[in-house]
This record gives sequence, C-alpha cells and structure tokens, in this order.
Amino acid sequence: MSNISPLVAQAYLKLIHFDLCIMRGRFTLLHQRVRDCRVAPTMPSEGTIEMICSSVDMACIWYWKEVLCLQRSAVITCLLRHRGVPAAMIIGAQQSPFKAHAWVEVNGNIVNDKSYMREMYSVLEKC
Repeated sequence: MSNISPLVAQAYLKLIHFDLCIMRGRFTLLHQRVRDCRVAPTMPSEGTIEMICSSVDMACIWYWKEVLCLQRSAVITCLLRHRGVPAAMIIGAQQSPFKAHAWVEVNGNIVNDKSYMREMYSVLEKC
C-alpha cells in the first residue's frame, strides 16, 4: 500500500472506524456519526462523486475482511459531505425473504449501487 492515494487511505481509516461501531453493536453511534456529518460549504469539483466511490471501492479491496453495505455507505456518505456533496445514506429492507441493505443517494440518485434499489427495498431510514 505504498502508492496509495490520500483519499483511499482516508476511506480505509473510515472503514475501520465504522467497522468498530458495527463490531461493538453500536449501530446508534454509526447512525449518529453519519447524521451529524455536515455538508461542507464548498462547491464540489466535477467528478467528486465518482472519485469518492472509486476510492472507497479501492479501500474495500485492501480491507482485511468483507465490507458490509452499511459500513461502505456510511463512509461514502461522510466523504461526500466533507467535499460539499449533499449525500444521504439510505437504509432499506424487504419482507420476503427478509433482507436489509444500505446505499447512498445524491439528489435522489443512487451513486454507489444499482439504480433499482428503491424498487427492491422499502426505505426505513434516510440520514
């Protein structure tokens, strides 16, 4: 990981942070951290969304264990907000078979997952 970009390194550290919340069963803390992460008052540069999502994808490749959708979406949401993008983490569920999933939206558009997630899952939370 010697030639790793600063953004990938930042994503990796955030993966660790949110992983610790999940491992300790502190979902409320994870939710609070995402909810309290404010959108920076700066204008995002073109390509910011793609750059953040790619950097998090790269950090997930290097992560020592499987990254959960909740963890990944929390990281992407916070990194986007730090760069002035009004991102929202969405948590949804389906009833049969029961499954839950998390993804990120910007202005109602899904940025880190398939475009049909809202058709598959009922939204439980948006933060």
